[in-house]
Amino acid sequence: MMIEFILAFGAGLLSFLSPCVLPLIPGYISYISGSTLNELLEKKTVNIFPIILFAVGFSIVFISFGATATFLGSLILDNSYQLRIGAGIIIIIFSLQILGLINLKFLNYEKRFQTNNNTGIISSILIGMAFGFGWTPCIGPILGSILAIASTEDSINKGIGLLSFYSLGLAIPFVLSGYLIQKFMIFSKNLKAKMKMINMFGGSLLLITGILMITNQLQALGYYLLEYMPFLQSIG
Repeated sequence: MMIEFILAFGAGLLSFLSPCVLPLIPGYISYISGSTLNELLEKKTVNIFPIILFAVGFSIVFISFGATATFLGSLILDNSYQLRIGAGIIIIIFSLQILGLINLKFLNYEKRFQTNNNTGIISSILIGMAFGFGWTPCIGPILGSILAIASTEDSINKGIGLLSFYSLGLAIPFVLSGYLIQKFMIFSKNLKAKMKMINMFGGSLLLITGILMITNQLQALGYYLLEYMPFLQSIG
């Protein structure tokens, strides 16, 4: 599971850098905190509690997707070979979409939810869940790749763990960007010029993952990493 957890966390980071998340982070933070962007930039500190609750909300959505994917995969466990091959093919298709080699229009769709600006505990979590569903189509190639891996796991706990790491990869930079909003504005401006390179790296990583799944070498890669970097064993 170690190599899969690392891939899932990396996929979460890549989702954070996606065009439907990164450029809109200031707007999301402003909306969640109930302050205008100018007010946030003038403040010395930002209340990150509603931002954390928002992250909890979208994490609930993605983790539930992971549990569902593993459950559905377990129903056809007798066809695990075909499931693994199918999951690998799906990941390769998604990677080609990210690399720009194909253009499946339904993977470019994003649904945005309109919600009342309320920063209560329950409402912040619900808003996070709503945005999680809204982000899902736009980050579909990345999230779908991790769900494809989750569908091949033999227990729901592993699927939940996989999507928990994915959610952490998305949530940690999201919360930090809210806490360090001034620095984030500078960071995001400098990062725009490198978006193509980031997409190329992420797409290539998913392409390699898909090929490793089809050839049944993903676990072998994990064993190789553990042999030369034993400290990673604590992750799995």
